[in-house]
Amino acid sequence: MDKPINTLSLTGRIAEMPAFSHDVFGEAFYQLTLAVPRLSGVNDMLPVTASERLLELVSPQPDMLLHLEGQVRSYNKMVDGVGRLLITAFAQRLSASETDENPNVVQLSGALCKPPAYRTTPFGREIADMMLAVNRAFGKSDYIPCIAWGRNARFAARLSVGDHIAVEGRLQSRPYQKQLSDGTVLEKIAYEVSVSRLETKSPAEMEDAKIE
Repeated sequence: MDKPINTLSLTGRIAEMPAFSHDVFGEAFYQLTLAVPRLSGVNDMLPVTASERLLELVSPQPDMLLHLEGQVRSYNKMVDGVGRLLITAFAQRLSASETDENPNVVQLSGALCKPPAYRTTPFGREIADMMLAVNRAFGKSDYIPCIAWGRNARFAARLSVGDHIAVEGRLQSRPYQKQLSDGTVLEKIAYEVSVSRLETKSPAEMEDAKIE
C-alpha cells in the first residue's frame, strides 16, 4: 500500500487568537491565524487548527511566536448553502519559538485527482494549478491545492489524473477577487501549496517516497 507523505512545519506570530471550532469525541479543537513571513517580508496569514490540549501547553498570547509541526488538512463546509473545500494547518505539536528561521516547509506525496490547469499570465509567467489527493488513516483523504511556476509548471502540464507525485514547497495565502453575476466584486483568499520541487513517483516508489 502507498505511504503518502504529509508534513508541515510553520513558525509565525499569532495574528488571531484561538476561537472554538468543533469537537471530536469530546476533544475540543480551536482555530487561530498565524502570520508566517516570506523572504520578501510579506506575511502569509494561515489558518491553524489545534486541540485544546496542545494550546494549554503553550498558553497562546497575541503576537506570540509559535512553532507548529503537523499536516496540511482539508475539509468540506457549507458556506451560504454551497459546499466549500477549506484548507488548514493541522497542529500535531506546538511550542513557543524564539526564531522564525526557515518558517514554512511542506512535503506532500499523493495522486493527482484533477487534470493540471496550465496557463500563462499577461506578463508571460507560466503557472500550473494542481489538486493533490493525499490519503490518511481510516480511509480519509485530504485534497490539497498546489500551484507550480516556470519549469515546474511546464512539467506539471504533462501530468494526468492518477499520476503519483511528490512535492516540496510552502503553504501560502493568496488574495484574489471574484466577480459575481451582478457585477459585485468579492475579496477572497485562497490557501495552497506553492511548489518549489516536483517529481513523479510510481506506486511502488510511493512506499518509501522521500524528497531530497
